[in-house]
Amino acid sequence: MATFVDRVVLHLQAGDGGHGCVSIHREKFKPFGGPDGGNGGHGGSVSLVVDPQVTTLLDFHFHPHVKADNGKGGAGSNRDGANGRNLVLKVPNGTVVQTTDGTVLADMVGAGTTFEVARGGRGGRGNASLANARRKAPGFAELGEPGDQLDIVLELKSVADVGLVGFPSAGKSSLISVISAAKPKIADYPFTTLVPNLGVVRLDNHTFTVADVPGLIPGAATGKGLGLEFLRHIERCAVLVHVIDSATLEPGRDPVADIDAIEAELSQYGGLTDRPRLVAVNKVDVPDGRDLAEIVRPDLEERGYRVFEVSAATREGLKELTYAMAELVEAERKAAPPAEPTRIVIRPMAVDDAGFTITAEADGSFTVRGVRPERWVKQTNFDNDEAVGYLADRLARLGVEDKLAKAGAEPGDLVRIGEREFDWQPTLYAGVEFVPGNRGTDVRLEDKSTRASAAERLAARKARRVRPEDEIGADEVDADAGDDDIEDDAE
Repeated sequence: MATFVDRVVLHLQAGDGGHGCVSIHREKFKPFGGPDGGNGGHGGSVSLVVDPQVTTLLDFHFHPHVKADNGKGGAGSNRDGANGRNLVLKVPNGTVVQTTDGTVLADMVGAGTTFEVARGGRGGRGNASLANARRKAPGFAELGEPGDQLDIVLELKSVADVGLVGFPSAGKSSLISVISAAKPKIADYPFTTLVPNLGVVRLDNHTFTVADVPGLIPGAATGKGLGLEFLRHIERCAVLVHVIDSATLEPGRDPVADIDAIEAELSQYGGLTDRPRLVAVNKVDVPDGRDLAEIVRPDLEERGYRVFEVSAATREGLKELTYAMAELVEAERKAAPPAEPTRIVIRPMAVDDAGFTITAEADGSFTVRGVRPERWVKQTNFDNDEAVGYLADRLARLGVEDKLAKAGAEPGDLVRIGEREFDWQPTLYAGVEFVPGNRGTDVRLEDKSTRASAAERLAARKARRVRPEDEIGADEVDADAGDDDIEDDAE
């Protein structure tokens, strides 16, 4: 089973916000006490933090799906929902956070460094928070905002002061095992080291870390062998040490050729030409190895390398090598700019920035993009006419109506905001004041049917029962004539 993982893909899901509550306070002798729906809780966020005790991404390799808690919904009696628990993931020092397309989001260097990678959704407001002087008893509440959902790539680049590079079986693991407390796997066959090993070297008043990078071979920068997987681990090293095998029996191998091959791979990988180099000619305890080291030493010194003849088996020359490492590390630390605390940068919105943009599409539709309009649409319950009317009022106040008209939108045109599509009808909202009605309804969204209402039909029936004045007058004349005939008969 693998014990070292330096690249994983995480599937993150921040918590969704809880829905707001629609509630009206009722009690004895107080049938309508006003709205008292509580707000929904915020969803939990997902953050990364550097922990010095973590050295691998192994846990994420076996558990790549991460989800934070959702916020709870609001309740009556002005009870707000509980917030979702934030999720904090511990990562090793030197972890680079990237998107799946390679865009770097954060470089996690330094213990305690924190980065919020997925933000939880906002909780929806209850009708108590939405009430105002005109809308005293809202019949709707906001929905919870969905949390961020994304895939990220975590890539570990070891943070070490000195990097040991060289061909397989050059003795890098043996060297780091004797100058530090690291216990890497050591064997007499190539590619024994399959993962980088870190060791801490303490020398007088100096303390620095050494990384044993797995063996490199020609073509490593293009993916041959293990080089492409582990070359990234020497990017942060301040000093590079060439560990050369002076007792190799392979044909065509000698210290100068090995250094040329490794330097070619480092140059092709890029970004490592400015690092100071040391050369450690290892295995001089072998007679042939010592003779070869003495032969190639002048050639290497002519190239500007400081050469040390060492033996990991007998520990010959290791003291001089470690002092040289400490000297270069100390010089690099002094030359580095002083670390500055993280500064909080506040970028206020421009005065003329409306916070949204409108794009006319080729098919004749219009797309509205902006943080606030898209969030408002997500938090709107489109099964509630009053909530839709409230959304329309907010968009009109923001200026969306005016900009749509200036962009050439006509009534009935398709308008997209987020994942929603609308048929634009500006006459419903522009310049129309909100008129309170039944809860959950909006008179501006009522269908204007040609069928008469119940009140209109009742008035028509009453009108049909009322006799016209001319008919009433004719009846009175006939009645008078009948009375005269009766009187004549009586006489």
